[in-house]
Amino acid sequence: MAKYENYLSNLAVLRNAPEQDLTNEFIQSGIIDKFTLQFELAWKLLQKALAYEGRLDAATGSPRGILKAAYATYDFIEEGTWLAMLDDRNAAQHVYDSALAERLVNSILDAYLPAFEQLQADLEGIYEEDLLQTF
Repeated sequence: MAKYENYLSNLAVLRNAPEQDLTNEFIQSGIIDKFTLQFELAWKLLQKALAYEGRLDAATGSPRGILKAAYATYDFIEEGTWLAMLDDRNAAQHVYDSALAERLVNSILDAYLPAFEQLQADLEGIYEEDLLQTF
C-alpha cells in the first residue's frame, strides 16, 4: 500500500478520537499511538512529495530536515505546528504520567489532527489523486 493510502487510512481512524472517552488511559494511549503513526506517515509522505518536486533535501532521512524542506517548498506547512508535532512525537515514547498524556491528547485533537487534515486537503489541491496514489 502506498504511503498516501496508509496516511488516509490512519487519519480516518484518528478522526474518531474526539468521540471516545478521553479520560480513559487506555483510550489516551491509543490516540497517542495513532498520532505517532500518523506523524511518521506524514513526514514520509512529504518526503515523497519533495522527491517528486526534485528537491535534493528529500534524500535526508531526518524528519526535522524533511519538515524544514517542506516548509521552504510549500506555503501550507505551518512550521511551528509541525516542529511541535515532532517534539511531541519524540516525547510520546516517554509518557509516564497522566497529566502529560492528557496534555498530549489535547494537542493532538486541537492542533495536530487539523494539521493532518489540512495536509491531506492541500496535497490533493496540488497533486492529482492518481499521482498521490504513487506516493
